[in-house]
Amino acid sequence: MFDTMTLTKIVGGFCGSLLVFLLGGWAAEAIYHVGGGHGDEHAQAYTIPVEDSGEGEVEEEGPAFEEVFASADAGAGERVFGKCRACHNIDGSNATGPHLDGVVDREVGAVAGFNYSGALSEHFDVWTPENLSTFLQNPRGTASGTTMSFAGLSSIEDRANVIAYLQSVGG
Repeated sequence: MFDTMTLTKIVGGFCGSLLVFLLGGWAAEAIYHVGGGHGDEHAQAYTIPVEDSGEGEVEEEGPAFEEVFASADAGAGERVFGKCRACHNIDGSNATGPHLDGVVDREVGAVAGFNYSGALSEHFDVWTPENLSTFLQNPRGTASGTTMSFAGLSSIEDRANVIAYLQSVGG
């Protein structure tokens, strides 16, 4: 089955392929070599003048939370609260997360019978609308040890609306 000639053909084919690969790399390096590293210095062919204004690119900030919260719609917040219903109740009973009725202006970690992770009390004392907005924007980024797995609400309007809704249901 395998004789000397078959083995010679296989080794010859492998060596020939390697030789073509190495010669192709050498030819490409010779053709497309741009200098640098071998002592070759090439002058830049052209330059594009750019005026420096001295200011970095600054992202436009939207309206402040207080302004958005002043015109928040609790009805729209009730629809946004649908994302929260999987883990939170507003009827005074705890679920996966603590109940949220009366959460606005309540002390952090004040719900009796719920086992908090402790990460929130390191960052906030009271759930003011501003603190709630900060936390709801990025829960894990704000309080890195929290067990809340919610990704957050990036829209400032959604945060303001859901906080207005939570404030309207009271406790």
